[in-house]
Order: sequence, then C-alpha cells, then structure tokens
Amino acid sequence: MFAKLAVLAVLASPIAVPAHAEDSKPAPKETVGEVKLDPATIATGWRASKIIGSTVENENGDKIGSVDDLILTADQQVPYAIVSVGGFLGLGSKLVAVPYRELDTTQKGKTILHAATKESLTTAPEFKYAE
Repeated sequence: MFAKLAVLAVLASPIAVPAHAEDSKPAPKETVGEVKLDPATIATGWRASKIIGSTVENENGDKIGSVDDLILTADQQVPYAIVSVGGFLGLGSKLVAVPYRELDTTQKGKTILHAATKESLTTAPEFKYAE
C-alpha cells in the first residue's frame, strides 16, 4: 500500500521543467471578427450564375455582347466582368474586361453597359485568361 501511495504522490507532484525565455511570453491571441449578415438583403443581390451568360445591352437596348465570366483580382478583390463581343455562337468573339461597377444590373433581367457600343468594345484591348 505504501508503494501505491508513493507512486500517487510522484504522479500528483508538479514536474520541474527548466524555464526558457520564450516560455515566459504569453502566446499571441487570435481574434476573429464577427460579421453580422442580413440574409434577406443578401438574397436580393445578383447571383453570379444569373449574370454569367446574360446579354449585355447599352442604354438604347442594342445588344452589344454577353457576360462570359466574373473575375475578382487576387490583390484587391475588385470584380470585373469579362464581356464576349462579336462572333457567332462564341466563334470569332473577342473578350473584353469591364469593371463590374460599370454594369447596371438594377433593371430586373437586364445587364446594361451605359455609353457602350459593339464597336467601342470591339476596339477595346482584348482580355486573355491566364494559363
């Protein structure tokens, strides 16, 4: 019985470990910001799946292209719409990057690029996807 008590006493006693300077510093605390979201407000936004493939018109109702893709820049996460212009069924078309903020999607079911024409987009610099 004495042997059992001796073992329990050893196990219950604190073990001395040499202290290091690094051990004396408190561990940095991680903070995670809490963001409150309103699902009802988010639900009224535009889904990328509804924008991609949509016809792009100017304010006169002229069809000038279609949205091929949406891209966020890696550094600033600024959204761009990649608009396909010209061609037929995707053949011979040209891709042009347009800042997303220039698209007017406030009219239900319409994507409008104000002050643009098929010709102005055709002469704009061509966008090519990175490999």
